[in-house]
Amino acid sequence: MQWQDDIKAAEARITGHIVETPVLRSAAFGRDIALKLEQMQHTGSFKCRGAFNTLLAADVPEAGVVAASGGNHGAAVAFAASQLGHRARIFVPEIAGPAKIGLIQRTGAELTVVPGEYANALELAEREASESGAMQIHAYDAPLTVSGQGTVMSEWERQGLDADTVLIAVGGGGLIAGALAWLGGRRKVVAVEPMTSCALHAALEAGAPVDVAVSGEAANALGARRIGRICFDLAKDGGVESVRVPDGAIIEAQKALWHAHRQLVEPAGSTALAALMSGAYVPAPGERVAVLVCGGNIAPEPEIALR
Repeated sequence: MQWQDDIKAAEARITGHIVETPVLRSAAFGRDIALKLEQMQHTGSFKCRGAFNTLLAADVPEAGVVAASGGNHGAAVAFAASQLGHRARIFVPEIAGPAKIGLIQRTGAELTVVPGEYANALELAEREASESGAMQIHAYDAPLTVSGQGTVMSEWERQGLDADTVLIAVGGGGLIAGALAWLGGRRKVVAVEPMTSCALHAALEAGAPVDVAVSGEAANALGARRIGRICFDLAKDGGVESVRVPDGAIIEAQKALWHAHRQLVEPAGSTALAALMSGAYVPAPGERVAVLVCGGNIAPEPEIALR
């Protein structure tokens, strides 16, 4: 029950700072489903919820904040810090891509692009926080981050979510952890990961968080080398079903969202839908399904969107 209280407090805290994102019902993907369009959030992803919750709840030092990110978390922290008057230093891996790097630069944050992947950016961010006295905001494995992300699900239920099962893409696990924390087993939650970036799937198989190799179309958003401990514990206790999808299915779902509803999302944003479209997750007869669309930070590329 503590998690639900924390998420309620987070929702009260961040109201007025974040967008209440719309919900769409669609029969365009082979069955009637509900979609939560969280890519329409500030900075193009759900990450602003955790960023604002953390900054509003904490006593931010004069040195400001530091964050490591595949891109979306960094943009969210940079945006929230700029809105609240704090200095921000963001570290992202070179695979973050031009759309996310440009988004962070436009906030006025100090940006460092790091060779390698998210884990390399995190190492430098931790060093910077230690040396400068700045507060580090973890992308997914921190209680204030998780409770902030949990407001996606509390908001969706308040909007009338009518589903037995919710499909959620997983990187480091902050979003699905927040959903699990809020739902407390009241709905089935399916974790969807790319075949080549599947830290939660590997952890559930191993019985503990383990390091995994990271690559693929969605690696700049779902490319955590190791699942967060908070997510792992909630997923294990909640009996989460874990499925994986290939890059080809992710791109097909990305295109389908554009063709059906003119929603241009990044690969991570279409990953949960890919599980339905590819058959990686097959609902039971009569099962009501909802899909969380989590990110839209992609440079508009007609060759992807319009084919």
